[in-house]
Amino acid sequence: MSRTLQPVSRWAVYTTWLLSLVGLGLAIYLTIAHYEGSQILACSDTGLVNCAKVTTSAQSYFLGIPVAVLGLANFVIFTIINSPWVWRMKNYWVHVARISLSIGGMIFVLWLVYAELIIINNICLYCTGVHIVTFAMFVVLMRVAPEQLGWGRSATQ
Repeated sequence: MSRTLQPVSRWAVYTTWLLSLVGLGLAIYLTIAHYEGSQILACSDTGLVNCAKVTTSAQSYFLGIPVAVLGLANFVIFTIINSPWVWRMKNYWVHVARISLSIGGMIFVLWLVYAELIIINNICLYCTGVHIVTFAMFVVLMRVAPEQLGWGRSATQ
C-alpha cells in the first residue's frame, strides 16, 4: 500500500486553517474565562443561554482537566497541523492525526452538547461556537480524506 497522499484542494487547506484559528480564539477566550472567572464572559447568565452555569458545571471538567484547556490544546494542535505549510508536506501520519483528532473532537462535542441540553439545561454561546467550528472541521476533513488518501476517482485517473 502506497502512503503517498494526493494533493488536497486549496479551499480545504485554507478552510481548515481558518476554522482552526477561529476555534483557537474561542478556546483561548474560554480558557481565560475559566481561570479568571465566568463573570468576564460576555454572555447572558439567565434563561436558556447561561454561559456561567455551563462553564462552572461539573461537566466543565473531564478527568479533572478543564474542558476549556482540552479545547485549547485541541485547537493549538489543529492550528499547527492544518496550516498550509504542514498540508504541503503530504505526510500520511499527519493526515491520520488530523482525521483522528477530528473524529475524537466530534465525539467529545456530542457529549458536551448532550451535557448542555440534558444535564445542565443551559447552553453557552461560546461553547456552541466551538461545537460549530468542530463540526465544520469534521465535515471538511471527511470530505477530503478519500481524495487525499487516494480512495476517490482521482486515484484511478
